[in-house]
Amino acid sequence: MNISDRIQHLRKVKGLSQEELAHQIGVSRQSVSKWESEQTLPDIEKIILLSDYFEVTTDYLLKGIEMSSCESTSSDEKPNGVIFTIVATAINALGLIVCAMIWYEQQTAIATLTGLILIVFGCMIYGIGTVIADQTTQMKAKHLFWSINIWILTFIPLSMIYNILTGGYGTAPYPILHSSYVGFMLFWIVYITLCSRINLLIDKQKT
Repeated sequence: MNISDRIQHLRKVKGLSQEELAHQIGVSRQSVSKWESEQTLPDIEKIILLSDYFEVTTDYLLKGIEMSSCESTSSDEKPNGVIFTIVATAINALGLIVCAMIWYEQQTAIATLTGLILIVFGCMIYGIGTVIADQTTQMKAKHLFWSINIWILTFIPLSMIYNILTGGYGTAPYPILHSSYVGFMLFWIVYITLCSRINLLIDKQKT
């Protein structure tokens, strides 16, 4: 196994694409591709960056001197950030559902407050994940979180604004249909358009 094979092997152990590794090291995807296909070799500065990132020695990259158990355990030292995203998203969705159900029955501000507290808790879970989760999984976790949760996090604020403007219950966590069907349809158009545009921006940042 030569240096090209070792770089490719370490990348796959981390579960990274060539593009993701390139982003972490600060080079282009083509550079990583050339390293792995033996067209070029990384310079000494990049060797050091690779060794720090993969938590291996430069001797391992250059000479293949085996590292203790780093290779098999480095990806297991920290939890996967996607797990935090999934848990946070589930809590946020639960908060939205719970506050809608309670408000439908009681029509009090406490209902909306209950849902918002759950959503804040869900966002805190995601925030914790960005701190303690495996760095190599954080980019995917971030993209997944925001692409889904932007629909959840904007729903209650936009609904309350709509309800206030239409003279309805300002604390309602979802849009209340009054006499104006036009206003009700306009709410959904604005909501879907806004979230879709933000999702497009998120996708562009990933690429």
